[in-house]
Amino acid sequence: MNNIGYIRAAAVTPEIKVANTNFNTEQIIRCASEAAAQNAAFILFPELAVTAYTCGDLLYQQHLYDQNLKALGRIIKASENIDAVLIVGFYFRTENNLYNCAAVIQKGVLKGIVPKMFLPNSHEFYEVRWFAPGLQLSDRVSEVTIFGEKVPFGHLIFTDEQNDISFGVEICQDLWMPITPGARLCLNGADIIFNPSASDETVGKADYRRQLVHQQSAANICGYVYASSGVFESTTDLVYSGHCLISEYGTKISESKRFERQSNITYGDIDYERLKYERSLSSSFEECTSSYTNRNSYTRVTMEPFKVLTDSDKLIRKFEKNPFVPSDKLTVNERCEEIFRIQTSGLAKRIEHTKAKTIVVGISGGLDSTLALLVSVETFKMLGRNPNEIIAITMPGFGTTDRTYDNALLIMKLLGCDVREIPIGDAVMNHFEAIGHDPAVKDVTYENAQARERTQILMDVANKEGGFVVGTGDLSESALGWSTYNGDHMSMYGVNASVPKTLVKFVVGWVADNKIAGPQEDVNYSEDNKKLRQALHDIMDTPISPELLPPDKNGEILQKTEDRVGPYILHDFFLFYTMRFGMRPKKLLYIAENTFSGMFESAYIKKWLKEFYRRFFAQQYKRSCIPDGPKVGTVTLSPRGDWRMPSDADASLWLTELDD
Repeated sequence: MNNIGYIRAAAVTPEIKVANTNFNTEQIIRCASEAAAQNAAFILFPELAVTAYTCGDLLYQQHLYDQNLKALGRIIKASENIDAVLIVGFYFRTENNLYNCAAVIQKGVLKGIVPKMFLPNSHEFYEVRWFAPGLQLSDRVSEVTIFGEKVPFGHLIFTDEQNDISFGVEICQDLWMPITPGARLCLNGADIIFNPSASDETVGKADYRRQLVHQQSAANICGYVYASSGVFESTTDLVYSGHCLISEYGTKISESKRFERQSNITYGDIDYERLKYERSLSSSFEECTSSYTNRNSYTRVTMEPFKVLTDSDKLIRKFEKNPFVPSDKLTVNERCEEIFRIQTSGLAKRIEHTKAKTIVVGISGGLDSTLALLVSVETFKMLGRNPNEIIAITMPGFGTTDRTYDNALLIMKLLGCDVREIPIGDAVMNHFEAIGHDPAVKDVTYENAQARERTQILMDVANKEGGFVVGTGDLSESALGWSTYNGDHMSMYGVNASVPKTLVKFVVGWVADNKIAGPQEDVNYSEDNKKLRQALHDIMDTPISPELLPPDKNGEILQKTEDRVGPYILHDFFLFYTMRFGMRPKKLLYIAENTFSGMFESAYIKKWLKEFYRRFFAQQYKRSCIPDGPKVGTVTLSPRGDWRMPSDADASLWLTELDD
C-alpha cells in the first residue's frame, strides 16, 4: 500500500447535557469510535466538551471538577481501542487557577494539555470570571501533573516523525486575535491547527467565522480543523449551532450543517504533502519564523505514527474535473470577467508603451485566436480607439475547412476589424520546392512549414503597418509543447499565455453570454450581436485542431488535436495538480482515477499521464523563450516568472514511478 499524502480529520459536535459528564463522555467515546472506523486520524471535539461550555458558576463546584477529570480518564482509557488522536475540551486546575484546556490523547495516553491562551470577556462572554488566561502560565510552565503523572503543557507541537506531520492546538478566542497562537505554531512547524471552540450564533457571525478559518489556513499555509458546540448547550441567553469547518490553505474542504439536533461528524481529507510543498515555495515563511517566533519556547511532543491514507482507501474529498473552472456558475462568470480584464489591461499597457499604430492577429476560426481577437477589440475600445485599426488576418491553408474559414471571416467582420485574407498554399508549395520536400509526405515538415509561413506573414504585416503581433497560444499548448517552434509559438505579446485550454472556452462563452447578450448586453459591441453570439458558440463546439492536414472527404476536420495528444480535460487536470500541488506521479494517477471514474478507464488515464510527462519535459525549450504575456491565475509557465526548468531535464523518474 502506498501513502498518498492525505490524512483524514473529523470535527465532531456531539450531543451533550449541560454538567452531565457521564452522558457527555459516552457520546464522546461513541462519536470517536465512529469517526475512527471511517479512517479519521484526528478527531476534534468542542471546547469544554466534557462538561459543556455553558456550565457557568457550576465550574467552581469541586464535584463537577472532579467528575470532569474522571470523565477525561474514561476517555483516555477508551482511546486504547481507538486508532486516532483525540482532541477533547475539558478544564484543569493548577496553581490555584482554573484553565480552559484541550487534552490531546493517543491510544490510551494523555500526550499533552494546551490551555486557552486568550479569554473573551466582553459582550456575551465573561470567561475571566472562571478561568485564567493560559499564555503567561505556558511561558513558564512546560509540564503539569495529572493522574499522578507528568504531562507536557502549554506551547506544544505534536509530531509524527515517521510521516513528518505535526499539529498544534488553539482554542476558540485564540483564533480571533490579531496574532494567533495558531500562527506561531505554524511558523514553528505545525502543519495542521485544531480548534475546539464554543462560538455562539448571531446574525452574520457564521460568515465571518468561515472567512476567519479559511484566511488563517491560507495565511499560515496549513490545514485548519474547527469544531464548535451545538444546540445542546444552555440556551439561557445564547444559541450554539455546532458549526464545524475543515480548511486547507484557504480552501474549504468540508463544512457541517448548522443547528443539527443530533451528534454530527464532519470529515475532511487534508493534503499535508501539498502544505509542505507550498511552504517550501514560500521563502518568506521562514523569514517570518525568524522574525516573530522563538523555536526554543515550544515543546515537541513525539507521537506514534498517525493513520495516513493509502491507495487502498477511498478518499471522501472530491476533485473538480476541471480545476481551472469553478463549479458555481456565478463564480465562473466573475472569474471569466476578471481574466478578461487582466488580459485587456496587459495588452493595453503594451500598446501604450510601444505606441503601436496597430496590432495584428491571426484568426483561424478556433477558440484561442477567437479569444485573442475579443481581447484585442475590447482593449482598443478601452483605449478609445476604433477596432477597425486592428488588422485581423485569416490565412487558409491545406487543412482549412469551410466551417472554420467562414467563422473566422464572420467574427472579424462583425467586430469591425481591418479584415485581410492571405492564402498560404502557393507560398508553402514554393517553400517545399526550395527545400526539396515532397508535399505528398505529410510529416512534421509539411505541418510546421504552414505554421511558420503564417507567422512570417503576421510579423511582416506588423512591421509594414507599424504594429506588433498578438499571440494566440494558450497555457495547455505551452505545457505540452503543442506549437511550432518559431511558428505559432512566437509573437510580440501572448494574451492567452496563462489561460488553459479548458478555460479558454469558458471565457469566450462569458463574452458571448454576458457582453453581447443578456441583461448587460452592449448593443454596440458588434455589427450584429446575435450573429456574433451564434458564431462564437459554433466556434466553441468546433473540434480543436491546428488544421495543418487536409480535411476528410466530407470537408470536415480530420486532424483533431485531442486524438494526438489526449483530452485537454485530462492534461489540464495533470497540469494543475503538478504545478499547483506539486503532486508526485502515483498520487496524481490515484486522484485522476478517482475523479474521472466512469468517464475514462484507468489504463487510458495512465497512458495520457505518461504522455503529459514526456511532452512536459521534452518541450521546455519552447517555454524557455516564450513571449511576454499576462499571468491570470495561480498556474503559469513563464520562464521569467513562476517556472524555471532546464530544457534538458530527464523525465525518467516520473515515468518509472508510473511503471513501477
